[in-house]
Amino acid sequence: MTAMDTAPLDPRSDHPVTDIVDRLEASSQGARVSVGDAIEAFGRRSFLPVLMVPALLVLSPLSGIPLFSSLCGITIAIIALQMLWPGRNTLWLPSALLQQDIRGARARSALSRLYGIARWLDERAHERMCWLVLRPGSHIVEVACLVCGCTMPFLEVVPFSSSVLGAAVLLMGLGLLARDGLLAAAGIVLMGILALGLYTAVSSIGAAVG
Repeated sequence: MTAMDTAPLDPRSDHPVTDIVDRLEASSQGARVSVGDAIEAFGRRSFLPVLMVPALLVLSPLSGIPLFSSLCGITIAIIALQMLWPGRNTLWLPSALLQQDIRGARARSALSRLYGIARWLDERAHERMCWLVLRPGSHIVEVACLVCGCTMPFLEVVPFSSSVLGAAVLLMGLGLLARDGLLAAAGIVLMGILALGLYTAVSSIGAAVG
């Protein structure tokens, strides 16, 4: 990777999510692309863009790969935990995770379908409700991201649940990056809606069985 490849993503950019997809696509030009390749496209100090990467990917057709959603959830949880860690300014991920890879052609095909989502989000990101995305309020958002990541492996078999949690993390990550508390709040609400839906479904099944 060149210095330009790992330059920090500009949070003041008019299209930060599109920039993330562009970097991911650039990193996937080889025959195989690994998690490590994707991380190096942003550098080890770019916590928020890297947090948004697995959230974006779980919204793509790649989520159909067995255990892919679990991998994304574990990655989100590890990154969110380090964001909460006082004084932590360099991202660490286990080597076993960094070595996970897929075919570059499959990655490029999946990423090409994310541009519509990226442009839609970029058009709606504005600086507002900053109290939720600046310290200490941002801790609420980071904890919510951690919970989403930890939950995703357990919901692997529940259709669309991982994609909903990925969308929630993406909204919260973009909210933190663009200082848009409304988007971050929308992510937390989406997370709550899924939790309520799952609780209602489980309660209904329990009542029917009982």
